[in-house]
Amino acid sequence: MPALPWLGAGQDFPPLENAWCIADPAPGLLAAGETLDAATLIRAYSGGIFPWFSLGQPVLWWSPDPRMVLQTADFKLHRSLRKRIVHFINDICCEIRFDTAFERVIGACASKTRMGQSGTWIVSEMEQAYGELHRAGHAHSVETWINGELAGGLYCVNLGGMVFGESMFAHQTDASKIALAALVAFCRDKGITMIDCQQNTGHLASLGAVEISRATFAAHLRCHVNENTPTWHFDSLYWQELLKATAIELPATP
Repeated sequence: MPALPWLGAGQDFPPLENAWCIADPAPGLLAAGETLDAATLIRAYSGGIFPWFSLGQPVLWWSPDPRMVLQTADFKLHRSLRKRIVHFINDICCEIRFDTAFERVIGACASKTRMGQSGTWIVSEMEQAYGELHRAGHAHSVETWINGELAGGLYCVNLGGMVFGESMFAHQTDASKIALAALVAFCRDKGITMIDCQQNTGHLASLGAVEISRATFAAHLRCHVNENTPTWHFDSLYWQELLKATAIELPATP
C-alpha cells in the first residue's frame, strides 16, 4: 500500500498526480489530516480536491481520475422533468430560493437514506465546516419550495467561475432535479460552463454528466477559479432561457 501524506494545519496539499491510482486500495485518495475549516476547504477546492470521509475516520482528501462533471450546455432536460418544471413555474405556490435554509438543506442531505450506504459521509464536522464556508459566501443552497415547505434541494461550493456540486435531497418527487435544473439555468446565465460532480453515478449520467480526465478538469479549474464570483440570486427568467435552450422538437402532426 502506498504511503498517504498526513497534512498539518495550513500545510500545502500534495500534487494531484500523487493521488492513489486505480491499482491502489482507494483510487483518487490524496491525503489525510485533521483540519477541516473554511480556509482549508477553499484551498482544497481551488486545487481540484475535496473531502470525503466517514464517522471515526480522519479527514480524507480526494482527487479522482477521471472526474465526473456536468457541462451546463449538455444538461439533459428529459420530457417528464420539463413538464414538471413548466408546472412548477406556473404554480404560484412553487418557487426556487437560494441560501434561505442552508443548514436545513445540508442537514436533509446528511440524513437522506441512500441505496448501498449504511451511513452518511456528511458527518457533523462536514456540516460545521460547510456552514462556515456558507457564512463566508462560498457555499450555497439551491432550494425547491412547494406550498411554503422545503421540498428538496442541493448545496454546492462556488469559487470564481467554478461550481462544485456536493449533495442533494428530495422530500417530494423530482424536487432535487428541479433544484439541479435551476442551478444549471443560473450557471448558464452567469457564463459558468461546468459543474463539478466529483464521482460517477448513474443518476448524474442520466442528466448529462460525463467523465473527463483529472488533467482536463484541473486545466479548466485553473482558467476559471479566479474569475469574478456571481451574485447568488435566482430570477424566473433563467427558466425561460433553459427551456428554450433545451427545447424538444416534437414530430410533425400528420
